[in-house]
Amino acid sequence: MKISGAIFDLDGTLLDSMQIWETIAEDYLRSLGIEPHEDLNEKFKSMSLYQGACYYQTEYCVTASTDEIMEGINAMIEHSYLYEFPVKKGVPEFLELLKKKGVKMCVATATDRHLVEAALKRNGIDGYFMEIFTCNSVGHGKDEPDIYEAALRHLSTPKAETVVFEDLLFAVRTAKKAGFCVAAVYDRYENCQRELKSLADFYIEDFMKAEAILL
Repeated sequence: MKISGAIFDLDGTLLDSMQIWETIAEDYLRSLGIEPHEDLNEKFKSMSLYQGACYYQTEYCVTASTDEIMEGINAMIEHSYLYEFPVKKGVPEFLELLKKKGVKMCVATATDRHLVEAALKRNGIDGYFMEIFTCNSVGHGKDEPDIYEAALRHLSTPKAETVVFEDLLFAVRTAKKAGFCVAAVYDRYENCQRELKSLADFYIEDFMKAEAILL
């Protein structure tokens, strides 16, 4: 297919970083002396950071403000974004290929902007993206299509020629329902690989082989 625009998720797609999101929701509560309910981490993955903060207030009676909660979570994960998380194998090469073909690119992520900027710059791929959109800045989680639509407006590319790259099933569903072409990216922390393959237009096991979607 002809591709003129690309919208990339960050964690689990560009970065090998999903491990921290596997436990952060429960880790934060336990840091407050609160024992979380079962499956909290799975629920948290589909929320923006603000939505998660509100959830803590309503479901766990956390008395801190939403800003304080978000700052507390970011403080727990900041070091990893600033100094540790690497890009996935083949990502720089694939981004360079898209750039040479004139594809416009944005990032759409639930992670806060300052952490995204730091991780992209440290890994040397910040220059490929026109803009970074976060769930907090858009005001919606990825259970809604708003972040993808905002990125599309910025790219000014036809929706039919714009691919959303995502690793989590619920986000792939959202993008597909909104009419985007979707490339599902394998990540070891997503257990629903069969569903991803059947739902997405493309399935990327390894970015070293991802150029096939441009053919």
